[in-house]
Amino acid sequence: MKYNFDEIIDRRGTDCYKWDVKDNELPMWIADMDFRTAPEVISELQDRVSHGIYGYSLVPDEWYDAYISWWERRHGFTICREWLMFCTGVVAAISSSVRKLGSPNENVVIQTPVYNIFFNSILNNGLRVLESPLVYKSGEYSMDLEDLERKFSDPQTSIFILCNPHNPVGKIWDTETLAAIGEIALRHNVTVISDEIHCDITKPGTEYIPFASVSETCAKVSVNCVAPTKTFNLAGIQTAAIYVPDKFLRHKIMRAINTDEVAEPNVFACPAAIAAYGKGEEWLDEMRQYVFENKSIVTDYVRARIPALSVVDSEATYLMWIDVSGSGLDSSAFVKELRKSTGLFLSDGIVYGSKGAAFLRMNVACPRSYVTDALERLKRFADSLSA
Repeated sequence: MKYNFDEIIDRRGTDCYKWDVKDNELPMWIADMDFRTAPEVISELQDRVSHGIYGYSLVPDEWYDAYISWWERRHGFTICREWLMFCTGVVAAISSSVRKLGSPNENVVIQTPVYNIFFNSILNNGLRVLESPLVYKSGEYSMDLEDLERKFSDPQTSIFILCNPHNPVGKIWDTETLAAIGEIALRHNVTVISDEIHCDITKPGTEYIPFASVSETCAKVSVNCVAPTKTFNLAGIQTAAIYVPDKFLRHKIMRAINTDEVAEPNVFACPAAIAAYGKGEEWLDEMRQYVFENKSIVTDYVRARIPALSVVDSEATYLMWIDVSGSGLDSSAFVKELRKSTGLFLSDGIVYGSKGAAFLRMNVACPRSYVTDALERLKRFADSLSA
């Protein structure tokens, strides 16, 4: 490989949220990588730093071109320039959209288990969470479209937040499923907010499907949130985009993000995105290969040596969803005792909704030595449960 993903980079003492842990602990929970971003991005940011003046910034033409080119090249979908809006983050985009498109006490449908901050974006805006749980059968997840139709048909339901690809289960939704969502949403006047932040981190040889690309209906009913931040480990730079094909819906979202003051870039936000999408493709392809090799190592190890646990196969994200129902502990007790006894810090599945109570989430976007260490700690703890 051209890029060294085995390199150990000490993140302690850098005010790093993930690594604010005890010396003996190994954090593999929050969704950021322990890899440096692409050198091509670092070089661009260093050039910007050396300029020495960090005033107010515009969104340049190159920013629009970078998104349009990337989605055409990587995902086979043409985003029109007028659809695009800068936003400081996907969570900011979702929260502003929920606040603008919904009214207090209306329902927002989510498919649990799902990214926990969706709950915050809904409840903090005075709306109600309406869960349409995913179906988990034979180690695989699918949508319950009949249940989704029932939830959308409630006159109090105004918004659906789609996670595409899905975090934490790593599912890439197929064209037929996405098309069905669009038709159900149109029938019941529900707006789909599609969180596609993990879209570039797919298993080599597989591809995600942009929701808005599926049909004119899906385009018409959707607010689509994308970013280079998960892809290139740039979350702290606060750079993202929203694209909305429908002009009336787009006007509402433009007003929302401007009212909330999340529509203006900091001085590094646009250069980072332009460099990532313009020069980071080779780095991304190597990173995906490395991460999915890590996933295979975890899956094979657990199947061979920790029979009480099982790994859910995934096609996207650098996150792993592990079923601990055979351990005799629920997820909360499991992760608490695991961390206490071994120092391995994983995410408790219950934070993603009640349907996550038998699962834990592991982030494997890290050097392979961390993965090996984590598996040894996990086995040691699992063995102690059966001793």
